[in-house]
Amino acid sequence: MTLNEIAKKMCAKGKGILAADESTGTIAKRFKSINVENIEKNRLNFRQTLFNSSAMKDFIGGVILFDETIRQKTTLGPSIPELISKHGAVPGIKVDKGAKPLAGSSDETVTEGLDGLRERLKEYYDLGARFTKWRAVYKISDKFPSAQSIKSNAHALARYAALVQEAKMVPIVEPEVLMDGSHNIDKCYQVTTNVLNECYNELEIHKVDLKGTVLKPNMVIPGSECKDKSNAEEIAKKTLDCLKKNVPSEVPGIAFLSGGQTEIESSKNLNEINKINDSNFLITFSYGRGLQASALKEFGKNQNNLENIQKAFNHRAKMNSLSSKGEWSEDLESKKESAA
Repeated sequence: MTLNEIAKKMCAKGKGILAADESTGTIAKRFKSINVENIEKNRLNFRQTLFNSSAMKDFIGGVILFDETIRQKTTLGPSIPELISKHGAVPGIKVDKGAKPLAGSSDETVTEGLDGLRERLKEYYDLGARFTKWRAVYKISDKFPSAQSIKSNAHALARYAALVQEAKMVPIVEPEVLMDGSHNIDKCYQVTTNVLNECYNELEIHKVDLKGTVLKPNMVIPGSECKDKSNAEEIAKKTLDCLKKNVPSEVPGIAFLSGGQTEIESSKNLNEINKINDSNFLITFSYGRGLQASALKEFGKNQNNLENIQKAFNHRAKMNSLSSKGEWSEDLESKKESAA
């Protein structure tokens, strides 16, 4: 398959991406909230339960894995990437080494992980990965994000994307403008515009083929502490407008992160965007908590009740699949029978 074909498969109509690339530290927090011990056996058990669900075949186009997970064998024999591929989804891998303090700018970060990346990509390809993810993080305040943060993160994203395409994989480019703060929706629009512009400038300089990429952006949304809340219609309108003005049309797919949104909010906002989507972009989801939160609660109640864990995951995957087609409604949320 060409990189463009892989990107389109990941974001195919009615399908989206499951972000299951939580680091050991992040999943430790999630497991602590449900009183589950953070050991490899439990991490594997939870993830393979999701990857074995019926929703994988119908609603999931790709799965982002963490380094530990891509190397694991399932308890039934096949490797995790083989299990994902068997269900028709594309296995992928998070390759950045996390956001580290940005020298010269207090309270901002730059994402690291370029050292040794070419060699790591070759190994990940051999393990079955066909796409990758790299996340840059920008915070909004009176003085942030600085030009230094915007430029240094865009440069790193572009160098990463060029190396990934050289390794015959699709790079997910994730420039996340955080929801944290009291800023309004217009401030988020302005910052997201600046961030996207710089990212695509750098991607062009680094000769990245945009047809073989996927963008994973934030929605244009007010800060979590903003008193002036926006409804889903306004979020959809501003988000789509921002993307149409700042993302080149060659990009085949846009898969939103859920950020700090609840499961319902992330489905509702994605649905509103797709109801008015008059662009050529395949617009879908790349959710972690937005797909896993309910399943995680069920896992906390009883790790061995695979049916309930999978039912919760199937339902969320189905809801987001409908949102990716503009066909979701809040009434459907109460119908939690199996979403097979």
